[in-house]
Amino acid sequence: MSEPDPRAAADALAALDWTRAHRTEIQMRYGDIDGMGHLNNAVYVQYLETSRVLLMRDLGVRDEDDRSVLARLELDYRQEVRWGQRVAVETLVEGVGRSSWTVVSRLTADGQPCAFARTVQVRVNAAHRPEPLPEAWRRAFLPLSARPATGTEESLPG
Repeated sequence: MSEPDPRAAADALAALDWTRAHRTEIQMRYGDIDGMGHLNNAVYVQYLETSRVLLMRDLGVRDEDDRSVLARLELDYRQEVRWGQRVAVETLVEGVGRSSWTVVSRLTADGQPCAFARTVQVRVNAAHRPEPLPEAWRRAFLPLSARPATGTEESLPG
């Protein structure tokens, strides 16, 4: 069994139509920078999380109604981010399942893609067991689809 090629995966994400993406401007803090003068690798994950929280809020999901957990994270670093650059995270919805959804994101600095990520979130109930996604969420995700809809398709591939 061969290992997946991370470069090919990042290239596939780079080829998506990012003009449809949800965009979150990130306020970089001096403490986000490591001793080498670039954005600490762990901080990328924090920026992605901030972007996902704001995405859900912008889709009309109240914080207290977003009972979801991160089930998977893939992160491909392509170019360093340095102090003082203007940072943003752009997010598209790649797929929707029964209780989970997958988002793909790219982190840009001064408009240049610096990292690509894929995360899988799972909606859970009070007992932390997966539960079906609300239909309203499914509808809200449609405009952010990473794959253009064809014909009368009503849902994202999952």
